[in-house]
Amino acid sequence: MPCPFCKNPETNKRIKTTKLGYKTFYCPNCKFTYNERTGTPFNDLHFPTDIILLVVRWRLRYKLSLRDVAEMFIERGFEFTYEAVRDWEERFTLLLTEKLRARRKGKAGTSWYVDETYVKVKGKWVYLYRAIDRKGNLVDSRLSKTRDLEAAKEFFKRAVKIVGHKPERVTTDGHDSCPKALRKVIGKKVMHRTNHYLNNRIEQDHRAIKQRYYPTRGFKSFESASRFCSGFDELRNFFNSGPKLGSAVLRRLQHHARIEVYTSLMKAA
Repeated sequence: MPCPFCKNPETNKRIKTTKLGYKTFYCPNCKFTYNERTGTPFNDLHFPTDIILLVVRWRLRYKLSLRDVAEMFIERGFEFTYEAVRDWEERFTLLLTEKLRARRKGKAGTSWYVDETYVKVKGKWVYLYRAIDRKGNLVDSRLSKTRDLEAAKEFFKRAVKIVGHKPERVTTDGHDSCPKALRKVIGKKVMHRTNHYLNNRIEQDHRAIKQRYYPTRGFKSFESASRFCSGFDELRNFFNSGPKLGSAVLRRLQHHARIEVYTSLMKAA
């Protein structure tokens, strides 16, 4: 394993391992001793990396409170507090979001369905802008304190940057800010449709984030809400995208394959 300090490729593997069982190495060039997690975001953690990644995935993916996650892992022999779950979620959700966004760049279609839904933060409603393509794949999601022209422009700018191309057709709910934002960000050539029934696709898709965040009884800060909503949408899209396999066995195999990809992506950070 190359040295994370001086990048020397010729290092010596030691017999001794860490308390968690990770291999250790010695670099004869810079005289440093290090292990498999040195230089990664997981180095200072007292639990295995796989357990941390599983905690974060379960917390974002399923309707589990912080205490639920901590309690479930007691049965597996890992004892930590719900505050540890909160800390790991805060530390690694942004990393997860960045990795999954980079992986899906260029894969969204050119027909977008855009809409806003409401999320409660500190007892007040804020706006979650979301967009999906014709096949239901995520384009982008962005939390905003306002629902105006500037918020719509920022959403479209980031969506284009994330997917890597502009849409050919955009369907919205008819809010006045969307046509203006489209002309300024996308251009006049884009086809803009305003139809409540055509936009049912994205309105139905809002159900996932609504059902997931209801058990939390709202968020305590705008930053945590933004982080959670983005992480949830990215993880949900990652596990739900792809061909719809008919066989239950094939679906399970596909799910296991995606778990392996998720784990390898995060470990490579």
